[in-house]
Parts: sequence; C-alpha cells; structure tokens
Amino acid sequence: MNQIHGHEVMQMMLQSGKAYTRASLLADIVATFGPGARFFTCSARDLTAEGLVDFLQAKGKFVPCDDGFQTSPDLICKH
Repeated sequence: MNQIHGHEVMQMMLQSGKAYTRASLLADIVATFGPGARFFTCSARDLTAEGLVDFLQAKGKFVPCDDGFQTSPDLICKH
C-alpha cells in the first residue's frame, strides 16, 4: 500500500490558506488523498488520517488561529 508522508498533508494545509477544525482537516485529507490512504512521518508508520492528525497535534505542528488552526512552514522538518 502506498503511504503518504505527513509533510504532504501539512503542505496541503499551507496551500489551502484556510483555517481548519479537526473535522474539516479530516475531510480535506480524505478528499485529497482518498478514504483509504495511509500516512507516515519521520517517526511513525501506517497511520490513518485520524491517527496522523492526532500525531501532528501531539507534536505541536498546528498553530491556533481565529477560526481553528493552521500549520507553519517552519514546523515542517527538512530531512
């Protein structure tokens, strides 16, 4: 199964330019990558969309904003 790096989700968030809630982020992930997509990060593998969102939140990858949260380019590791 093809796995998508969490950085791609963070890039999707940045490119959208919008604020997210958990539900709207999950909806955009499914719309962009498909309902069966699996994700990985530098330190985790085989995550569902929900698991990835939980992971990114726990790692401090979301920045609060007026209508929810977004991410920041400086929160995306460069390796």
